Amino acid sequence: MPPTLTMSPETLPTEHTEETNARILAVSEDRVKGFMRQPFQYIAEQSGVPFDTVVERIRAMLQAGVIRRVRQTLLANKLAEGALVAWKLPVDKLEPAFEFLFKQDPFSGHVVLRSTDREVSGSDFRLWTTLKVPQGHSIEQHCDVLKRLIGAEDYYTMQAHGIFALGVGHVRRKTMEPGEKADEPAVMMTTNLAELDDEEWNVLLHLKGDLSLDEIGPEPWVGRAKAAGVSLEKFCEVAKRLDAKGVIGRFSTFLEHVKPSAAGVRVTRFNALFHWKVPKGMEERGGAEVGRHPIMTHCYWREGGARFANVNIMGVIHGTDKETVLAHKAAIDRHLESVGIPVEYTNVFWGGRSEIKPSEISPIVFNEWHSNWADVPGPVI
Repeated sequence: MPPTLTMSPETLPTEHTEETNARILAVSEDRVKGFMRQPFQYIAEQSGVPFDTVVERIRAMLQAGVIRRVRQTLLANKLAEGALVAWKLPVDKLEPAFEFLFKQDPFSGHVVLRSTDREVSGSDFRLWTTLKVPQGHSIEQHCDVLKRLIGAEDYYTMQAHGIFALGVGHVRRKTMEPGEKADEPAVMMTTNLAELDDEEWNVLLHLKGDLSLDEIGPEPWVGRAKAAGVSLEKFCEVAKRLDAKGVIGRFSTFLEHVKPSAAGVRVTRFNALFHWKVPKGMEERGGAEVGRHPIMTHCYWREGGARFANVNIMGVIHGTDKETVLAHKAAIDRHLESVGIPVEYTNVFWGGRSEIKPSEISPIVFNEWHSNWADVPGPVI
């Protein structure tokens, strides 16, 4: 049974800045690690907000569009081949290509138009996407098809060699000061693919979808277990097994952080992709020192190659004020210098229009998609 609402949905405050909502979101955005059978109870315990209130507020924020989705995330880097892809297109094709990759390509996740304050290495690559393809398939094969369909002039793929930060918690980051850092450097996560059996894939594919309003409650996985054809106990047992294999990320309420709410309130205004070039052999240490700064929502070791001045550490910061975002970067630059890691080159790519969706990882969907588009001449936009 769903909890009894203490207020009608029409009267519930839904802005992320409201005190109770902020307490909930400070936990629910990126503090629920791994798989939990009862994640909303955990959010209530950690936030100090009563369980019924947690459920009604998350439902209300989801209905209002302040939260765009509630779901169990997967560490897709452990399940599928992935890369950050930069696309070079004529200016008049940027928006149509954005639309195609967001709406027609289920394997492209983040889709972002980026710009630079000045001309830098790679600034002619304006469209950036994250991409996942199922195990055993080629990232380049998929990009070649997309290049034909969107009429791209060129693309460049950057696979992750290591991950140092991965977790978007906008509410708790609002009060962070430039230079704030953890006591220890971040530990690099690897991108080695995990091997799953049929039972694990079955549970995984039923676990990963967005939760409906009705599923936001005491037992969110009951319907998923039924759909998977297993008991709830078996479903949770296998999910825990997946967690132990390192393929489960966090349970999260994802805020709509680009578009304003109905009242005109934005979660964030600036999305900055930072590039750093540190000396060869210092990539893991450099990434760990950048990743220890909790303002970083993402931080990777990726090779930018000659197109991007051979940068090798990339990370993202979100913020509501451009100067504050740059102050955070300046503090990280100073820290790198202070610990003996030279920054040989650095730049900033600012995010403009962006959309985010989970990347599909199903080989069945992948094969069907390529079959449908195989004989379609491009460009189609």
